[in-house]
Amino acid sequence: MQSILIIVHAAPYGSERCLSALRLATALAAREDKPQLRLFLMSDATVAGLAQQNDGAGNAIPTLLAQLAESGVPMKLCRTCALARGIAELALLPGVTIGTLPELAQWTVEADKVLTF
Repeated sequence: MQSILIIVHAAPYGSERCLSALRLATALAAREDKPQLRLFLMSDATVAGLAQQNDGAGNAIPTLLAQLAESGVPMKLCRTCALARGIAELALLPGVTIGTLPELAQWTVEADKVLTF
């Protein structure tokens, strides 16, 4: 089974890079050959993991993250990045947890492919 790690740095709002990453992740998770997929949110992308956001445009990002959670995709957001933004103690979407750089390093060496957005 192929292992794919997607690392997202881009802010969830203001550009479409985060949305594109989540759309690709959702498409990969829906494939019949189901690759092992992992998602790590860093930098400004950590904000995407917060619960109770309303983007006013159909909540595309929370909806995609919920679909990934339902598909069993492990999703973590960077602890250091979350602390720097003052969001480490806030409620996260179901299926999203705080992760660390050592965990990201482990996911990276285990992955066949690493994609960054």
